[in-house]
This record gives sequence, structure tokens and C-alpha cells, in this order.
Amino acid sequence: MTVGGRAGQPADRGEVSRPRVLVIEDEAAIARVVRGYLEREGFEVVVMADGETGVTAARESSPDVVVLDLMLPGIDGLEVCRRLRTFSDAYVIMLTARTEEIDRLVGLSSGADDYVGKPFSAPELVARVKAMLRRPRSGAGQGQSVRQLGDLTIDVGAREVRRGAHRVELTRTEFDLLDALSEHPRRVLSRDQLFEQVWGGQWFGDRHVVDVHVANLRRKLGDDAQSPRYIRTLRGFGYGLGGDL
Repeated sequence: MTVGGRAGQPADRGEVSRPRVLVIEDEAAIARVVRGYLEREGFEVVVMADGETGVTAARESSPDVVVLDLMLPGIDGLEVCRRLRTFSDAYVIMLTARTEEIDRLVGLSSGADDYVGKPFSAPELVARVKAMLRRPRSGAGQGQSVRQLGDLTIDVGAREVRRGAHRVELTRTEFDLLDALSEHPRRVLSRDQLFEQVWGGQWFGDRHVVDVHVANLRRKLGDDAQSPRYIRTLRGFGYGLGGDL
């Protein structure tokens, strides 16, 4: 079924162990279809119809994945995503009816992990949610648990990054990228290799997300793409750790 491009009450809590998805969507028909498909696949679903209540629900329900509409009444999806990132590392899939690439890139830059354009296939969206939760943790159980690269400390077990004495707040995707790059310092990984290692072989999103998330990671590390201290680019191929490390 394809749903195009307003919502209700939280679902019953049910089993605590079920993966939880928060859907923030103001078009009731779309929210109803998405909720139905997700619940049939065993997810616990909370649906909210605007950004303010969506942020509140995220604080209260601690979702694993947030399906977030870009165009919402009140605060829009971009602002919702920015607020989510101050307290949550849930995966965020942004729904957008806009087709311009710049709008999608802005969505990813606000902290979203991926985007889906409207109209979209509900089964495809559910497949993306499931694939997101199956994503591998690139360095889990491998190599050093704490990696020291110059003044950058990467604690793989705690999923924590520090630059000197200051903690660097990263999303799950940003941490996974840094984990993959730091597992073998100075080795350059192609975009396809990073996509495979971070997103997994069953992920079918846009590979351009690699570049956007690397740009976000650089910004949070205080890195300069023109004169990198941490992440260097091999034009036309991919990325590696290097620079002044």
C-alpha cells in the first residue's frame, strides 16, 4: 500500500521488550496506515500528531525509532529532530513530501538518520525500520575497547567520544561511522564499504547519506574538511582517519 503526501493516542504499552516506534505525523490517514503495518510486525507504536507532543512522547516512551514527518503544525520536523538529539539517540526516519535534494540534506543535517519521500510504500517504510534495528555495530567486540587517536578518545564499549576533556555528543549513526573509521586508523574506506559496515547489507537507502553524516561528524569534532585534523577525504573514493593524528 502506498500512502501519500492528520493522529491519535499512544498505543497500549504491552510487552516492554517489544521494539518501540514513535510516529509523529499529522495526517491521520497516513499515521493510521503506518501504525497498522508496524503493529502487525510486532512493534509497540506511539502516535502523535504534532511536534510539541511528539517531543514530550519521546521523553516519556524512549523509542528505538522515530518516524518523523517534516511538515508538522507548530514546530516542524527539523526542529523536532534537533530537540530529540538533545536527549535521545533513537534512530530517526524523516518523511518528506519535498523532492528538492537540499531539503533532504537539511533533514539529515538536523540529526535524522535517513529520509523517505512521500508518497511512500508502507511495507517499505516498515522494512526500513526493521533494517535500521538490525544494523550492525561496526566495532562491537572487535579490537580495542578504548581507542586513543591524538586528543580523540573513542570508548567503543561505552559508545562515548571525548575530544580532550570534553565529551562529544554523537548520534548512533555518527558514532558508528567514527567506530568504523577508527577501527583501522589511516585506512581509507570507500563509501560503499562504510555503507556496508555501518548500515548493513540489507539497507536500501540513499548512499549519499554517508557524505552528510560524515559532514555532521566533522562539524561536531570541530574538524575542517579543507585542512582536516581527524577525517580526511580521498576524492571520488571515500574517507579515512588521518590529518594530524
